Amino acid sequence: MFVRSIAELRGTEREVEWGNGLSYRLLVAADGMGFTVCHTIVRAGTEALLEYRHHLEACYCIAGEGEVEDMEGRKFPIKPGDIYVLDKHDKHYLRGGSREDLVLVSVFNPALQGDERHNLKDATASTY
Repeated sequence: MFVRSIAELRGTEREVEWGNGLSYRLLVAADGMGFTVCHTIVRAGTEALLEYRHHLEACYCIAGEGEVEDMEGRKFPIKPGDIYVLDKHDKHYLRGGSREDLVLVSVFNPALQGDERHNLKDATASTY
């Protein structure tokens, strides 16, 4: 058993600037659990086109507000207590709230190595 906090991850390789916010990689492949858990912050007023080709992801909102939009144009407001699930490697837009950051607990299967970063400058979806 072990206990890990966000405070001890600050300033380390597990505090990742992912493009539109921060991802604190609480569990990664090296931890041997087979999945990843991140504390993810999506900055207010930002938008990212994302797609996880090699991972499934579920995101549970713990604070703030935001929105996820699928490729059919369906928009889903996200608020505390909501979960969104990318069960088919879904390409999607992720947006921070208009007034506040969106704060998520993100779970990836299989586990991330931990050093993955998004490339939001490309016109296509950022993938890993």
